[in-house]
Amino acid sequence: MRLLLASLFLALPAAAQDAPIRATIEHQLQAFQADDFATAFTFASPTIRSIFGTPENFGRMVSEGYPMVHRPAAVKMLELREVAGGLWQRVMITDQSGRTHLLDYQMIEAENGWQINAVHLLKAEGVGA
Repeated sequence: MRLLLASLFLALPAAAQDAPIRATIEHQLQAFQADDFATAFTFASPTIRSIFGTPENFGRMVSEGYPMVHRPAAVKMLELREVAGGLWQRVMITDQSGRTHLLDYQMIEAENGWQINAVHLLKAEGVGA
């Protein structure tokens, strides 16, 4: 019983942030689908914004490098995890061809809410559409 309570207690920090983190990712995906790269860029962390410089550069990188993010057919939020003090949201995206992709979004909290600091495309072994 103690182990169960300890597990639940340790999960609380991540679970408390679940809805706002998911909303940030969902809003960015909606902006990408509308080709509204300026809005999508606002959900990126200052580090990401400084790397790409402009919403247009950022949008080009996403549309060319992450077409499943630019035009997803389906999106499913999976688990939010704390790894080495950082929060990572796993997202399953089905692309327009029916292929499934797993991505990890590193999230950071800023003055104006949660922002996306990195996205890692994972090997989706055993995941299929």
